[in-house]
Amino acid sequence: MTPDANLAAPQPHAPAESQDTAPGYAAAQAAYDAAQQDTTMVQCLAPDGSVVREDLLPDPATRLELYRQMRRARHFDERGWVLYRQGRLGVFPPFGGMEASQVGTAAALTKDDWLFPTYRDTGAALTLGLPIARTLAYWRTSPHGWHMPADLKVLPFYIPIATQYPQAVGAALAERRQGTRNVAMAFIGDGGSSEGDFHEALNFAGALNAPCVFILQNNGWAISVPTRAQTRATDLSRRADGYGIPGVRVDGNDALATYHVTREAVERARSGGGPTLIETVTYRVKPHTVADDPSRYRSEADTAGWDAKDPVTRLRTHLLNAGLLTEDSEADLLAEIAAEFEAALAEADSYPEPTPAEILDHVFAEPTPQLQKQRAEILAEHAAQDQKEQA
Repeated sequence: MTPDANLAAPQPHAPAESQDTAPGYAAAQAAYDAAQQDTTMVQCLAPDGSVVREDLLPDPATRLELYRQMRRARHFDERGWVLYRQGRLGVFPPFGGMEASQVGTAAALTKDDWLFPTYRDTGAALTLGLPIARTLAYWRTSPHGWHMPADLKVLPFYIPIATQYPQAVGAALAERRQGTRNVAMAFIGDGGSSEGDFHEALNFAGALNAPCVFILQNNGWAISVPTRAQTRATDLSRRADGYGIPGVRVDGNDALATYHVTREAVERARSGGGPTLIETVTYRVKPHTVADDPSRYRSEADTAGWDAKDPVTRLRTHLLNAGLLTEDSEADLLAEIAAEFEAALAEADSYPEPTPAEILDHVFAEPTPQLQKQRAEILAEHAAQDQKEQA
């Protein structure tokens, strides 16, 4: 089944008047606000861009690069909406508002490391180096986007929930067996952290001390279900305690804090210190997918308070105040990002239309006898159809 088919399938929604809709959203926002005062949640920048932890500030070049990657990710997300409405992109899950959570984590990796993204982690994949044209092809369900570049260890975006977690542990253990210092990073959402694979992976990684970093993006929603409706836990990072591994809670709308804690976890994994679970506390301000109707389970008024917590605005304000960014330099940056995207879009548009048999080309490195038989059947049916149309 194609990614579009999975994501576009009807999703269960609670009725608008349910006790778990608007109150659930308000409760999640209140929980985020309360976490600002929680000393266990790591934070470098306050929502207004002011510095609360000088010791966590990375060097100026890193701060500027994080901002550039966040702007690239947001531009992709915003243009993706337009392309979808134009019929030039399939159903895809927007991630606007979660840029700090994705960029701040993926930026701690190198291209020798593994990235296991969920379907919402396009921003993380772009940060590590996945080409924009290849990403556009993927969300068009084109075979040109089904295989990753040979020099990049990024897995295709996972549609099943939580299956990537134990697979990431396997990749991490394979790297260790080969004698490398490479790590594996896997993403999941708050809803996915209730899946069995999540817990099995943490136990698996802890028991074998795998060089793995688990990112748990607590964005407040599992499709239409607020976090408080699927778990009574209020600090998901503490789930690491049950498996004897470190758990860290970080402000997921703060790119600098997210980068700091992730870099520490990555270095700990590289040095043989084992896995870490990082809960990034953020919020899904956008719908579940571009085909979702969030008004069925929340109101527009419920999202209003999140504008003040916007991660891109937060880092931008800090950079302007620190003199690292100016209005002119930002204008140049945005123009560069827009040009990069349009060039990638033109490349994606130039890809030839796939043939029916290409659906089988990237299932296995070596086609099985069954796949070879299916391919022959598809080619025969296609040839017969062509002859019929030409007759």
